[in-house]
Amino acid sequence: MARKKTHYRSAAFFDLDKTIIATSSSMAFSRPFYDGGLITRSDAVRTAYSQFLFLVGSADERQTTRLRDALSDLIKGWEVAKVKRIVSETVHEHIDPVVYAEALDLIQRHQANGRDVVIVSASVRDIVEPIAALLGADAVIASELEVKKGFYTGEVTFYNYGEAKAEAIRELAEQRGYDLHRSYAYSDSITDAPMLNVVGHGFTVNADRNLRRAAIEYGWGNLRFKKPVGLHSGPPTKSILVGVLAVAAIVVGVAMLTRPAPDREDE
Repeated sequence: MARKKTHYRSAAFFDLDKTIIATSSSMAFSRPFYDGGLITRSDAVRTAYSQFLFLVGSADERQTTRLRDALSDLIKGWEVAKVKRIVSETVHEHIDPVVYAEALDLIQRHQANGRDVVIVSASVRDIVEPIAALLGADAVIASELEVKKGFYTGEVTFYNYGEAKAEAIRELAEQRGYDLHRSYAYSDSITDAPMLNVVGHGFTVNADRNLRRAAIEYGWGNLRFKKPVGLHSGPPTKSILVGVLAVAAIVVGVAMLTRPAPDREDE
């Protein structure tokens, strides 16, 4: 009697920030959050340095944790419905132009080959899910915030970072029947080493020297993404110009944070 052929499911797990998109997903919405009255100029300056370190790739684990804590304090008291509305209304304007063409092509190729695409991000679910929907992803693993009576309390109930990403991938694989040995993972960050190692095919994206060394040690592939032309190719749009201005604002923020403090409070 012939043995029944086993069909294995597999998935492709993608980090989001600086892997699929050429920026921080949280920072991408800083302007609409400011316009919506959720953050002030002082809030933007207080987080500018950490965001700058993240974008240039020099933020270490301690600084990333400080950024998480700062953002946690910042969102305390925000109305969940308002945040979701702002993200939903502006996701095309602020995310479309910064999607790497190479990442989008990879996503489509994996899906054409029958693999689920899962976005795995340290950013919060209410920001990641609309972006994942825009990309046509099949599932999301993201950080979770506590909500009471429709408002964020500022407590992070699940921080999807480091080893936590790998554990969450294992749990999802168990639920959905993914064969992780046949699955793929992509990230730009050494902190995602557990995520890259939990699958059979790990790939670094735009790796720095330390990440390239780790890729040699662990046997990961290396990819370069160079074209953040987004979902709709064409000349620079208003969204791209806004992104340029946002980076300029960060540089200004860094200068403000590093110069001597005045004798009196500015607020």
